[in-house]
Amino acid sequence: MEILEQFRILDIIDIVLVALLLYYVYKLVKGTVAINIFIGIVVVYLIWQLTELLKMEMLSTILGQFIGVGMFALIVVFQQEIRKFLLMIGSTNIAKGGRGMFKNFQFLKKEGVLDLDINAIVAACKNMASTKTGALIVIRRTTSLDFVKSTGDAMDIEVNRPILESVFFKNSNLHDGALIIEEDRITATRVILPVTQDKSIPLRFGLRHRAAVGITEKTDALALVVSEESGQISYIRNGEFVLFKETNELVELLTQDLS
Repeated sequence: MEILEQFRILDIIDIVLVALLLYYVYKLVKGTVAINIFIGIVVVYLIWQLTELLKMEMLSTILGQFIGVGMFALIVVFQQEIRKFLLMIGSTNIAKGGRGMFKNFQFLKKEGVLDLDINAIVAACKNMASTKTGALIVIRRTTSLDFVKSTGDAMDIEVNRPILESVFFKNSNLHDGALIIEEDRITATRVILPVTQDKSIPLRFGLRHRAAVGITEKTDALALVVSEESGQISYIRNGEFVLFKETNELVELLTQDLS
């Protein structure tokens, strides 16, 4: 009874927050080689806590030193995962499927993004899918894409269906690489994107898909991929494939994520 009396509401909040933190850390490393390291760290930490409880001083001291020094090593080992975690928090993508917990604050909105002709983008993808024309389109939200734009050709063209289709036309000089859309403009083509190291992605997905996953892992951008082999359209957000049945549903998803 005394223990229950000493248990405060703040203790419950503390437990819930730690559980949420562990959940999001696990979600970040799931499917990568880092998951094994993460599980190993959790096991070592639990053993350390057990030795502390049992007052096994020698083993407890050794494990304590390992945990203390290991924190610096973790920053190096989990560099990409830490970056992704901080981006996820900074761009407020944790809440409600990436729409953000502060979506009602006008100063966080990109008015130009809301003016984007999403129907034109989806229509272009649908037409390219029918002819199995490969395409990779990246739409910026809040995170800057300057670090990848510099690898391609700078553009400043209004987004519309004919332009998108002409860029990815098989005989076009611009069809290789990714196309970047910022606000309502095409700002770069032939962009080279970072490729994900996630081993859980099925082998049927090629470099376009892996590059789309890579850029959405490192930023809060959205990516659309048209497969050159199957003609399938893929929508990728936060490093994950978002399923949809029809292009109308894809338009709704994009509208929701860009609002």
